[in-house]
Amino acid sequence: MRIGISGTYSSGKTFTSMALSHYTGLPRTRARTMREILPEAAPGKTLEECTAAELIQMIVTRHVERAVYEDKLSDGFVSDGSSLQEWIYGSVRVSLGLNPSSSAQLKDGETVEKTAELAFFEEVMLSLGNSFKRHVKSSFDVFVHLKNELPLSADGHRPVNDQFRNMSDAILQRTMNELGIPFHVVSGSVEERIAQIAALFNLETQMTPEAAVEMASAEYALLDVRPEQDRVLQ
Repeated sequence: MRIGISGTYSSGKTFTSMALSHYTGLPRTRARTMREILPEAAPGKTLEECTAAELIQMIVTRHVERAVYEDKLSDGFVSDGSSLQEWIYGSVRVSLGLNPSSSAQLKDGETVEKTAELAFFEEVMLSLGNSFKRHVKSSFDVFVHLKNELPLSADGHRPVNDQFRNMSDAILQRTMNELGIPFHVVSGSVEERIAQIAALFNLETQMTPEAAVEMASAEYALLDVRPEQDRVLQ
């Protein structure tokens, strides 16, 4: 089974996908994060400083890396998100600006001024959406969505806010309905989440939920979570 773990920033996708992989034995797909791609896409910049062209470069790069790993594991995998995530994060920026943190004062339904750069970005996002949707529909069997129930991580490299997260969630759920991909919502602790997922799909388990979370904790501790400005090209 090809399972996508969906959710917005700080919903716990990465950690939950790690724990589920250990719990069920399904391999986990790999793709660099935006902040890992950033030093080569826009050296010396933070995500907040990126232009539309630089953001598009990173969105496409991450999509390609996802597609390669999904193809290699086509017999079954657990994925930390999908290409829809990148497309949606770009699409929301059309309404809230390339740097959503600067528009945090907007009320529900309000949007930023449509500059020439933003109009170009919108056109590209609409076009990429067609391609990304086709890819996801053919590459995934089901999605498990994590409720937006955790506070936004204050780690200094997430130019988003709760309005951004809520808009992303709404677009994602509409897109799943459009594509006809089965979509399940889970919540609770990570142990509760992975137990719910295994039960939903009658997946065999390899260990206790607690042991899987412990292994995921050790794996997660190895991730490079430094802010962009502290990263350098290797």
